[in-house]
Amino acid sequence: MHIAFVHRRGFGQFAALAAHLAQAGNEVSLVTEAIDQRIPSVRVVRHRTEPGPRVHPLVARHLGIPDHHVRIGHRVAETFDAMARQGQSPDIIIGHIGWGSMMFVKDVLPRVPALGYCEFFYRAEGADVGFAPEDQPHLETRKRLRLRNMAQLISLEALEGGISPTQWQRSLYPADARARIAVCHEGIDTRRFRPDPAASLKLPDGRVLKAGSPPIVTFVARDLEPYRGFPQALEAAAKVIRQHPDALFVFVGGDGVSYGTPPPGGGSWREHLLASLDLPRDRVLFPGVVPHSVLRQLFQISAAHLYLTYPFVLSWSVLEAMACGALVIGSDTACVQEVIRSGRNGMLVPFFDTDALAEVILEALKNPDSFAGLRAAARRTVEQRFRLEDCIAGQTALIGKMTGLNCNPAKEMHIA
Repeated sequence: MHIAFVHRRGFGQFAALAAHLAQAGNEVSLVTEAIDQRIPSVRVVRHRTEPGPRVHPLVARHLGIPDHHVRIGHRVAETFDAMARQGQSPDIIIGHIGWGSMMFVKDVLPRVPALGYCEFFYRAEGADVGFAPEDQPHLETRKRLRLRNMAQLISLEALEGGISPTQWQRSLYPADARARIAVCHEGIDTRRFRPDPAASLKLPDGRVLKAGSPPIVTFVARDLEPYRGFPQALEAAAKVIRQHPDALFVFVGGDGVSYGTPPPGGGSWREHLLASLDLPRDRVLFPGVVPHSVLRQLFQISAAHLYLTYPFVLSWSVLEAMACGALVIGSDTACVQEVIRSGRNGMLVPFFDTDALAEVILEALKNPDSFAGLRAAARRTVEQRFRLEDCIAGQTALIGKMTGLNCNPAKEMHIA
């Protein structure tokens, strides 16, 4: 069976599934602009990179993104057309629909079933836009958001179905589209991400960190910015350190802006916020972006892991932290509430309430044993709902249903 994945920047959400399908003996391809990793036995087909909008600046305000998405869709369509002419048509196409990549695949290969990855449908109300009190979308923003969804709507109309990682992310899509969107997460490797009382982490300065010595509070985001609650976490850290000066906060993430806007005057949000906060620099670490293995060690030695986010895409990091038995203190936003029940498998606080956040952190540092049950429950949540093997089984079952073919002939799955 030949499965073709489509994603702009490497394998993305499809990495574990692609690796499993290749190991099971299937022919697997990836159509992409750029490649982030190599997976054995998976063929990578790169198409030309589209640099961005090519319309007049006055038009780009509204049509720049749709124009860019259409051109990306054309590149992917050209790639599949070339593959088909060489006798390499896939049995199913699975691709991210957010950037236009899947807009024209059914026009090129009308008899090949296609499944769209439905990550996030933009809305002017009820999600990330307008969440911050000072961020009230005006008419121009509302129009741009509607146009930004154009590629997704065109793709969904043609595709046989979709898949979303969480119920809340699926709920953002229009009702007629939701009926054809299944919910199945990419999965968390609970054998790799697991509690380890003996875990330790050596810092570049030679210090070795272990659980409880000193008590470590972790925060992880792709970039340290408002969308992921970095300002609130940093402000809470300042309040905690004043009462618990031994606490060590580790903020993992880059200095760019993945979502939202840069700080006033430019630069990074880290530099901007540190300039206005009284923080002892030896109690706050900023290691930047670190390898996945280091993240795992941080989760394993963490006294508390902070996960704050706008109502947006749920990060893998929070589930990996839970799988490691970390005490997650999260924001009471919809995407987090789907996974964490406050007082049962973690703690939730209002996103903007830094006093409440600091209070819960202090309680976790002062009475760590009282949260042992929540840590164990967090691990069980991931094992029961997000275990990699189970998620892969759900995804392969959906592929089999759409194609009528068996992409997993082995009785037992072996996932790297």
